[in-house]
Amino acid sequence: MKLFSKDRPEIPIVNHLKNDGSEWTVKEKLWLGLSIPEYKKQFLRNPINWFMILIFAIGVPLLMQRYLFGLGTVTHSSNDYPWGLFLGFGLFAMVPLSASGFMLGTTVELFGRKDFKPIERLALLNGLLGYFFAVLFLEVDLGMPWRLPYPMFVSLGPAAVLFLVAWHVATYLTVQVAEVLPAFFEWIGWLKGKRVIKKWAIGLTVSGIILSTLHQGALGALFTYAPGKVHPLWLSTNFQWILFFCSSIFAGLSMVIVASTLIRNFMAWRCDDTFKDSLDTITVGLAKGSSIAMITYLVIKIVAIAHDQEWEYLLTGWGSYYFLELGVAVVLPLFMFAIGVRNHYVTLIRFAAFIAAIGIVWNRLNTSLVCYNWQLYQEIPHWKEVWITVTIYALYFLTYRFIVYRLPIVYGWKGEK
Repeated sequence: MKLFSKDRPEIPIVNHLKNDGSEWTVKEKLWLGLSIPEYKKQFLRNPINWFMILIFAIGVPLLMQRYLFGLGTVTHSSNDYPWGLFLGFGLFAMVPLSASGFMLGTTVELFGRKDFKPIERLALLNGLLGYFFAVLFLEVDLGMPWRLPYPMFVSLGPAAVLFLVAWHVATYLTVQVAEVLPAFFEWIGWLKGKRVIKKWAIGLTVSGIILSTLHQGALGALFTYAPGKVHPLWLSTNFQWILFFCSSIFAGLSMVIVASTLIRNFMAWRCDDTFKDSLDTITVGLAKGSSIAMITYLVIKIVAIAHDQEWEYLLTGWGSYYFLELGVAVVLPLFMFAIGVRNHYVTLIRFAAFIAAIGIVWNRLNTSLVCYNWQLYQEIPHWKEVWITVTIYALYFLTYRFIVYRLPIVYGWKGEK
């Protein structure tokens, strides 16, 4: 787009009117103001698109194989290891990485921190797409999409944690769609719809706080179904829910830092000056929140070990691996955040956020796969399972990019009908 924006002052599109006074049509907005040959040219010159084509060329047939011939043809799932990458990464990791929506919504709408306003919509979009694709990963694992509503409406199990998670995620997805709709309404020029959503902003934010708090903790409570299978260092029956909730706070904030950094570096043509000029200050503020959540998480970790009397496990090989995870995924980025905030080293903060985001994925995979059935044998995911996971995440990336390119997420809409 940089190539065309130099010679075409009317793009990127930021309002409803062209330079000649006529209105952009929805089709023209979808094509980013380019003709079909121009759009094709910019598509083919982007190496990321060719990489995505390669991923989908192999991943789509594997997805078809999964639905035509069953889950066992593409995974090593068994009664011993029922939760593979589709749930270990797609559900247990993507949900905490998507916790940014309710936190930034709360910060801006309830606490009145308007200085975080430029990044609020990006956080909400990150939350919406993260939850949506977590459900998509879950569906690939479960199969039979026509039966997805069955446990929620037909065969009810209100005492089950899975029932709780299903209803919370489904309800919160609805809330997140409503929170992102104002950007879409601006884009299509329907101000009435935007005003209606704005009137509901406080209610939607409060609903998001309640639902997110409950289902982030409920994901941790799922592991209490298998207290004899998960290694004791990664499972504390009394504290599992709050460990998952606290870790989701710094995971979501770190993911926003990572996403905003990538967007500013690789989609600078789409960002407005307000977003770019305020991003460093906002990043420091997000790092402060992440640091507090990380300290809380570490304290609860120590309390959980003391409460469950698990000190002897720390002297084993699993204990060394546990210290490695905590050291690399929590303590290291915590110190980097602290140094970055104190000295305003924004680059260091962004690097720490990347480590923290990877670290939360590592922790969830450890809990659901690596340290699961630790007394039996170690399961290695099938290469097809890995490729399908990458394929769905590639679709997540493309959807994310498609929306950011078009809707006013990291730029302000200048014109109103």
